[in-house]
Amino acid sequence: MTITRGYNLSTNTLQQRRQKLADLINFPVILWSGRSIPRNYPALTYPFRASSHFLYFAGLPLENAAIRLESGKLELFLDDAPASSTLWHGEMPKRAEIAELIGADAAFPMAELKSRSTNAATIAIQDSWTQLQQSQILARPLTPPKSPTGIDLELTKAIISLRLSHDAGSLAELRQAAAVTVEAHKAGMAATRNAQIEAGVRAAMESVIISENMTYAYPSIVTVHGEVLHSEHYHNSLQAGDLLLADVGAETSTGWAADVTRTWPVSGKFSPTQRAIYDVVLAAHDTCIDKISPGVEYQDIHLLAARIMAEGLVELGILRGNVEDLVEMDAHALFFVHGIGHLIGLDVHDMEDLGDLAGYEEGRTRSSRFGLGFLRLNRVLRAGMLVSIEPGFYQVPAILNNPENRAKYEDFVNWEELEKFADVRGIRIEDDILVIDEGREVLTGKLPTQAPEIEELVAVNT
Repeated sequence: MTITRGYNLSTNTLQQRRQKLADLINFPVILWSGRSIPRNYPALTYPFRASSHFLYFAGLPLENAAIRLESGKLELFLDDAPASSTLWHGEMPKRAEIAELIGADAAFPMAELKSRSTNAATIAIQDSWTQLQQSQILARPLTPPKSPTGIDLELTKAIISLRLSHDAGSLAELRQAAAVTVEAHKAGMAATRNAQIEAGVRAAMESVIISENMTYAYPSIVTVHGEVLHSEHYHNSLQAGDLLLADVGAETSTGWAADVTRTWPVSGKFSPTQRAIYDVVLAAHDTCIDKISPGVEYQDIHLLAARIMAEGLVELGILRGNVEDLVEMDAHALFFVHGIGHLIGLDVHDMEDLGDLAGYEEGRTRSSRFGLGFLRLNRVLRAGMLVSIEPGFYQVPAILNNPENRAKYEDFVNWEELEKFADVRGIRIEDDILVIDEGREVLTGKLPTQAPEIEELVAVNT
């Protein structure tokens, strides 16, 4: 019964979620799990990851499955594995066993789904094969998940309202993911001594995650080129004087994520210029976390980070001018190019498949400003939300050498002074913050952020 081992399921939690959805809508819903995607020939596939919307209500990452939700009840649609699959995959649980495990009210083979699909809403899934199946069974075209219409839009809004705040079941999973992620980062720091290239550190970090029967929530970023925000290359050598930026997070077996970044010196000691920038980023990180509480506008947290970054860069002589004016003209965004963070849950950027419907309060639209356009979350914080706080400093050549930026900010950037900080390609410090009634809880708070503590963790092993 390999598919059901290693999963922590609470049927009570799942049933409560189904009932909460029923309290918000009055029509049936069908959610598909999706299927594996072939890498280079049909039998060799990428690791399967079930749709997060399916997982939220079904609890298990079942492949080629669907659930029908109505009035708080769940029907499972899943074909039993053929007898021939036992040779390759071992004995698989039957549909009835899985239905009992997830607290389904009924279970049918997939062929029965069409007859139960009348007037059902859905959310389009990521893989094209399943999208085609959705459209055929519902007998209508589907719109992308970020721009649904009709009852699909009503369903999307209802699911967003549920997933924005985490229940006890999801928080238990998120805490596990956070704890394993903390240990993975400590292992990465410890591995720096013997690693010749970035891949050695990555291997040490991911081995901690895998050993806990988890996977990584996103492709790990472990790089000496911290200015490349989503670098997925690991071949660069580790040299004394380099900073290593590691953005690595665990995902539990039922899909719940963590997202943490630390930046440390390969040598075990920050240079004076590296330490100066690190402390600016850390000041933004700490101050923003201290402001997290219910009722606070997340965009205000981002703008607070922008002001602290600008103030620090003025003190270092990199920026010139009044801090408020510099932020208003987005001068800080030359170096702090992204938003302060995002939602975390079943997706590391939770519900980002739904676009700004999830990330932005209704009626709000994404800014066209250089310093605000990449903000992934623009909502009033409320208890139960899990968000990242991740300020950073980056020297991105394509931004700093852009002729328009050079001209626009000619009087506000001391380019000669900036050259003294050439050994700082990128620094990011990121933690996962749970909004609670009393303010906040840092789920990843056991991983140090202060420079001396980071140096100690690395230097002991270098």
